[in-house]
Amino acid sequence: MINIALCIYSAVKLKLIMQKIVIFFTLIQTFSVLGTADLEVGFYQDSCPNTEQIVRSTMEQHYSADLKIAPAILRLHFHDCFVRGCDGSVLISSSSSEKTSPFNAGLSGFEVIDDAKNRLESGCPGIVSCADILALAARDTGGPSWEVATGRRDGSVSSALDTFNLPTPFDSVAVLKQKFLAKGLSAQDLVTLTGAHTIGRAECRLVSYRLYNYTGKGDVDPSINTNFANILSMQCPRKGSGRNLIPMDTGSPDVFDSTFFFNVVQGNGVLESDQKILDDMSTRAYVRTYAGFDQAANSFESAFADAMQKMGGIEVKTGSEGNIRKVCSVLN
Repeated sequence: MINIALCIYSAVKLKLIMQKIVIFFTLIQTFSVLGTADLEVGFYQDSCPNTEQIVRSTMEQHYSADLKIAPAILRLHFHDCFVRGCDGSVLISSSSSEKTSPFNAGLSGFEVIDDAKNRLESGCPGIVSCADILALAARDTGGPSWEVATGRRDGSVSSALDTFNLPTPFDSVAVLKQKFLAKGLSAQDLVTLTGAHTIGRAECRLVSYRLYNYTGKGDVDPSINTNFANILSMQCPRKGSGRNLIPMDTGSPDVFDSTFFFNVVQGNGVLESDQKILDDMSTRAYVRTYAGFDQAANSFESAFADAMQKMGGIEVKTGSEGNIRKVCSVLN
């Protein structure tokens, strides 16, 4: 009996040790992915003190002319950070750059970053990175504000082959969580950043299969509210081009708020990945909290600001890494 007890004690102790080892290496991986400690708020205070003001005024000018700029810049920043880190590699124009990948189809807003870069180069040549301009522009999209730590350097590689692990609207929640975890982001970050869909629109080609052929049998995705499915069918006809744009937040598509999450709870999520975050046990509570159904310790807006700060620190290049591009779309 004593030997059995000793064996059980040893097994339990070994299990606890292994759990601590797993936690330790998980923390190591997270800190190696998130490089925010290498960035600094006010990095350009001495070298180019008007950096943030110039980026903000550029964003305001473009946004006033086209409301679609705000969601475009948020998406651009997200797609940049999830491939090789937040290094501006998504901005490169070449025959095989990230921009050419089918996973980056529909990306826009490049002209805003180019405009801000040109304004900065006229007064501070070779100082401000394109990666930092994009991170600052994402903050100035009309939603909640946050401090953007800067000091990123631009990447020297941009390949479409590196984009195949980007999160997509067709991924399951389990796959999305894995992709976010690989970048040091949690299940809550997944839900929170999905909330960026409170502004912007999606093409019908990303939705039509849910309306007409969900399982290959001419059926409708059962997670869609029936009335909402009928509305979507009118906006995205069966034999349409698939290019029609539909708002991802039917209540207030041009206002940054939490209505998006209320829609999801009601079965009115446009993208399948948006709707599925309600079905997963690890993400459902955050959806309901942001929708206003449960007591919220932190509002969606403040949580979004925190998540964007975390995302903006993914695998950043600082110090002697990378370079400062002269033109954002061209490698030095």
